[in-house]
This record gives sequence, structure tokens and C-alpha cells, in this order.
Amino acid sequence: MNTVYQPEIRRRIFLAGLSALSASAVLTACGGVTATNTSSPDTPVDGGNITFLIQGYDTGWVSSKTSISSYEGNLWGQITDKLVYVNEKGELSPWVAESWEELNGAKDFVIHLKKGVTFSDGTPLDAAAVVANLNAWAKGDSTRGVSKVGLFPSSNFVSAEATDTGTVKVSFSSPALGFIATLAYHGCILLSPKTLALPVEAQADLSQEIGSGPFVVKSWKQGDSYVLEKRKDYNWGPAGLGHTGPARLDSITYKVIKDTAVRTSTVVSGQADVAFNVEPQEIESLKAQGFTVGTPRYLGFVDGFQVNTQAFPTNEAAVRQAIQHGIDREEIRKTVYTEDWNAATTFIQGNVPEAGDFSDSFSFDPDKANKVLDEAGWTKASDGYRTKDGKALEFTLTPNPYVPSTKAEDELIAQQLKKVGIKVNLKVVDVAGYAAVQASKPPLFQTSRSFVDVGTVAGVLTSQNKGEDWFGLGTTDRKLNDLSTAIATASDRGSREKVAYELQQYVLDQGYFVPLNQLVQRLYLINPKVKDVQYNGLAYANFYTAWIAK
Repeated sequence: MNTVYQPEIRRRIFLAGLSALSASAVLTACGGVTATNTSSPDTPVDGGNITFLIQGYDTGWVSSKTSISSYEGNLWGQITDKLVYVNEKGELSPWVAESWEELNGAKDFVIHLKKGVTFSDGTPLDAAAVVANLNAWAKGDSTRGVSKVGLFPSSNFVSAEATDTGTVKVSFSSPALGFIATLAYHGCILLSPKTLALPVEAQADLSQEIGSGPFVVKSWKQGDSYVLEKRKDYNWGPAGLGHTGPARLDSITYKVIKDTAVRTSTVVSGQADVAFNVEPQEIESLKAQGFTVGTPRYLGFVDGFQVNTQAFPTNEAAVRQAIQHGIDREEIRKTVYTEDWNAATTFIQGNVPEAGDFSDSFSFDPDKANKVLDEAGWTKASDGYRTKDGKALEFTLTPNPYVPSTKAEDELIAQQLKKVGIKVNLKVVDVAGYAAVQASKPPLFQTSRSFVDVGTVAGVLTSQNKGEDWFGLGTTDRKLNDLSTAIATASDRGSREKVAYELQQYVLDQGYFVPLNQLVQRLYLINPKVKDVQYNGLAYANFYTAWIAK
């Protein structure tokens, strides 16, 4: 299936028509605002309710899954807290953890907790509760079907103990430089020990999700709508957000609307306040109409493909290299995306402090792509596609349903790779079907994955220490094993940065990963009356500081 990508004309015409609405008509209809008076348009006010339109909540409410849905993460970010906050630059600041100490070459850590923090049921978020969470993240509980958190440094975790009600000591068998940073990861949400003690089926019940965040779940209808109301006694927000006390909004209603065009038009017409994941091509038009469009980049892996080195045809290095050099990323960026997207320079995002520039390893060079395939014995037939030993140079791509724009992206890649003789078929699935695609271990799997600290990269590249083995190598690539171990166990950040550079260069030279662009996965269309929405380092919108202008 080689489909030419074209913007949806119907949608553009519809939005153009809506732009004719007067600003006052659009804003007057917004969100049931009940904000109090203010003497300045820039002064935050309390009160008001917003409606947030989102694709879906279809996968249950189990926070210990290896890969957390972007959709669930939006809601969890309002009803739960973390020990540490991370901003978009990877900088850490206190949250429930007031301070921390790194000791014994990053093998031991002491965490000092804020006083007075409670879960929404009134029980204390004390050292014992933190220990229960740390053990759940590190170990899980297979007897109850509870998984450990995928990017938590579990392989060298030894213990967590409460030395008093406000202090936790955590020990590792080898250095764990990324431990504190990982506490800001969206898998490490603090839940009540009552929730953690439940079987996985019970944890999936949203009424059992007892957190300590600035909002609580008031009501919901699964797959339809979810109403959150603020906690009036909340007073321990992250220092990095510059706000204390309760949230300013009274409530947030998440409404499931699967169609992107409907979500967008509903906000434009003033019937809702926030829409998740608008089409990238519509961003400039929406901004011109006065709307805010948040395009935060998260810390993690770029948009691209993890390559299965055991599957045909990517088991051959020449094919991997031809794919890398046969893709015109600048054409993708100009055609599918906007100036808010940056070119990938490696397989991790540019806002990760240890990211380097290894663009030459996968630069667009169709002559080189053709040459390596010619030398490897792949010959072009009359239809322009290549064969060798009776086999066609062909594979299937499945666009990432968590990032709707990847369908257009993959359609364009199919056209580009045809020019070097590679046939690409597209298979489109929804979120529910994407796990099965990953389990089938296709030649290329489109990755969308965040992390907070570069040390966690080691946990996905090989099968060492029960790693995720992204490339199907197991432990057969000794150099990759050694580099992965070195980055995971480094005892100082300077040496770890050098290893990170060497690891990036090696992975790209081997064609184990095909970068596309720096990922902007979570897009937010916001009514201009909604102010001070902030984004953390995982690109989730935080409505704790948000308020509604009159």
C-alpha cells in the first residue's frame, strides 16, 4: 500500500469556516467558567471548570504496566504526586521528597519527605507508604499479577526502609545514578498502600486509585467521561511549578471523543476547553485564531523505529543501513509536521542532557542506500523493487496509534523507500491492537517511549537483567552488552556521558535504530482563556497551576 499523503481538505475547510466566528462568541461559550473577579488580566484567579477532550481510556487503570498510555498519564498526573518533579530540560526539583542525599558512590540514597502530605482518603503519605511504592516499582508482585515499573532500576535494587516516619533509605548493589531522576518518571506515581495491596484486577478499578494529588476522581463512566474535583486541603505542589495551596480550578472533566476533527472543532467552537492531539498541519491556523497550542517535547527516545535484527529483511546490515539512508527526514518534517518539530540527531531526544549529534550515521543519501543494496546482491526488477535469492525486499510498517500523525509519516516513508527498491506495506491498527503488533516482533516497530534519565536506556537495548531486548539481539552483541552495562553502572556523571556518546554512535552505526524526528507526541489545543498550563519533562500538561481568565 503506497498511498500519497494529502492533508484532509474537509477538515481544513471546516476550520476555516470556524475561524470566521468572532472571538467573543468562541470564548463566551467556553467551559462553564465561574472565575472570581480580578483587577489584572495576568493575576491568577480561583474557580472555574474545564472540559478536556481525549481519544480514549480503553486500557484499564493499572499503573505498573511497562508502557503507560499517554491517555491514562494525563489523568494520573492530576490525581497523584511523585517524589520528584522534572522539567522539560531534565532538571529535577523537590515535590513530596523535600530533599535527598546520594551516598556511597550512588549505591545508597536517603530521601527526606515533606511533612503533612496525605492521600485523598486522609491516610499519611509517610516513609512507610513510600517504601511500599518503591518495592512495588522495583519488584512488582507476580502472585497478584502486578508488574514492576519497566524503567525503574530494578536489577541492582536491594532494599528500601523507613528509618523514621519522614525518612527513607534506599540501597543498590551497584551505582544507580539515575535513581532520583527516575522518581520523576510517570510510572512512579505515589499510590496509597491500600491500592498497592490489591490484586491487579482491583487496581484497575478507578475508584481504588487512591493518590495524593491536587484533584480526586468525583465520578466517571468508563470509556465516556471522567470528572475530577480539586482537593481543598492540598498544599504540597512541586517547587518547580511556583504555586502552593490547592489547585485554582474547581474541576476537570475528561470527555472521550475518538475523532480528532471533532475534538478540534469542539474546542474551536467554545464547547470545550482543551483537546488532546490535534493534527500538526492545523497548528498554525489554530494559533492564528488565537488559540494556544502546546507542543512540548518529552525526555526519551525520538520518533523512529527499533529494528528487529532477527526478522527478515532487517536481519541484514545492508538493509538496515539502506533504510536509514533512504528516508528523507526533512521532507517528512516539512510535509507532515511544522517548525515545532526538530530533526533527530540521534535516537534520544535533544533535550536529554547526554544526547549527541550523530546525524551523519543516518543522513538522507539515496545513492549510498542504492550502493549498499547493490553490493549486498539485491537487484531491482522491472517494477522498481528489489529481490535476492527469490525473496522480495519487502516488509510491513504499522503506524503508532499513540501518535496519529505517524500514519502520514509512514505513507511518505513508503514512497521514499520505493525509490531505493524497498517495498513497504502499511497496516493500521488502533491502540488496543498495537501491543499485538509489538509482540509479533516485526522488522521495524515504531517507538514512542519516554524516560527521565539516560541510564535507563540500558534496560531496553539488550536482554541483560531481564531487559526488553529491543533489537532482538539477546546478549549476542558483546560490545552492546558492555556499553549498556557501563551506562547503567557508572558511578559518576562525567564517565557516564562518555559512555552514552559511544553507545549512541554504535547503535546507529549498526543500524539498530532508525531515527526520524524529535518527538512531539502530546499536543494540546487550549482555549486562550485557560492560562498557566505547565508541562513536565514527560510532556504532560499540568493543570494544578491553571486558571481561567474572565
